[in-house]
Amino acid sequence: MRFISTLGKSQEASLEEALFRGLAPDGGLYVPRSLPRFSPEELAELPGATWQEMAQAVAGRILRGALDPGATRRIIRESLDFPLPLKAISRRTQVLELFHGPTLAFKDVGARFMARLMAFFREEDPSPLTILTATSGDTGGAVAQAFLGLPGIRVVVLFPDGKVTPRQERQFSTLGRNVHALGVQGDFDDCQRMVKDVFRDQGLRREIRLTS
Repeated sequence: MRFISTLGKSQEASLEEALFRGLAPDGGLYVPRSLPRFSPEELAELPGATWQEMAQAVAGRILRGALDPGATRRIIRESLDFPLPLKAISRRTQVLELFHGPTLAFKDVGARFMARLMAFFREEDPSPLTILTATSGDTGGAVAQAFLGLPGIRVVVLFPDGKVTPRQERQFSTLGRNVHALGVQGDFDDCQRMVKDVFRDQGLRREIRLTS
């Protein structure tokens, strides 16, 4: 699996390169160059599977060549360890509940998978890594909780001071350990701009290994 920038001005990257760069060199987001397809026969087998088994089938196909099946299973088992029930609200309508993770936000799903994926690639890498993120509320808590306690990884969360809910602020400002929260006098756009400025600072990036 190869990844390309949404702005189309950077070279393709491997899964590991895209994961740890955070943003592509041209400032775009990394997306898969192509998505694999499931045959009708393969899709017909999925309804009887657990949702972790479905996650294994999808992730295994997308990450083929970058991770072996055993590593993919381990990452899913460690990260997606909460229910995602499908609830019927009418005869023809069902909703997937994404709020059963540790911070009650749908972003727990992606953040926890990403954290364990990074931890897998860092098993033989002793160099410290800093995760820098800006949040308007939900992202900060999900990222902080996902990376909490992972060795060699520090999380720095920028948030607009006084402009997130008290519950959201407590989710990323009271954890301690390897999680640090910084209140910014401004709004979320100011926080996001500061993060992007840091990633454009090549001198700083040579001193501190950063991703977002």
